Amino acid sequence: CEYTSFPLFAQLKPYSRLAHSIGVGQIVWHHTGDRVQAVSALLHDIATPVFAHVIDFLRGDYLRQEATEDLTRTIIEQSAPISAILSDEGIAIDEVADYHLYPIADNDTPRLSADRLEYTLGNMVNFGFATAATAQSLYDDLTVGYAEQGTRELTFRSADKARQFAWLSLKCSEVYVCDADRYAMQRLAEVVREAIRVGVLRPTDLYTDEPTVIAKLQQHPDIRHQW
Repeated sequence: CEYTSFPLFAQLKPYSRLAHSIGVGQIVWHHTGDRVQAVSALLHDIATPVFAHVIDFLRGDYLRQEATEDLTRTIIEQSAPISAILSDEGIAIDEVADYHLYPIADNDTPRLSADRLEYTLGNMVNFGFATAATAQSLYDDLTVGYAEQGTRELTFRSADKARQFAWLSLKCSEVYVCDADRYAMQRLAEVVREAIRVGVLRPTDLYTDEPTVIAKLQQHPDIRHQW
């Protein structure tokens, strides 16, 4: 969405997957003190391609938007530096390749998780729905409790803070499903699909970086016009 001129997105501050991933890792570490869970959280988006969830739209997964996670294990295994660090730390790839194993890191909505918490706090500030101080006060109210099924989960100490977070989460969700958001993602998915069809892009190009991909899109006159 950051590449569109829709007023809703045109003035947003940059927000990278790296910043998000570090944040999720820090939240999990803060609330668990568990290295394995924190590393799994840190690596959970390592398979995210260029344009992020746009590629989920490209693959037809516009509802759950999880298709881009399919290569997480492969990318970890094929990274010699990451594999070496994990080996030195005595952490098996099986322990960190699927962050869904850890409910503090990932939990199905409406339960709270570090992943959803991190981008919700960030987006509520970036969208102008809350101040950084408000986001901090919400984070400071969190602790770890137990869900009805006995699994651990992030929970608020204060009902007022829980209600405030829920309300602000809903405001963010309205952005995620608004026409401008869905149109931008679907349209860019169509541009990428056409670029792959005509040979401007290869599927592996999606795992390089956005400036490289954008430069390739602009090399073809028809694709450049669509872009």
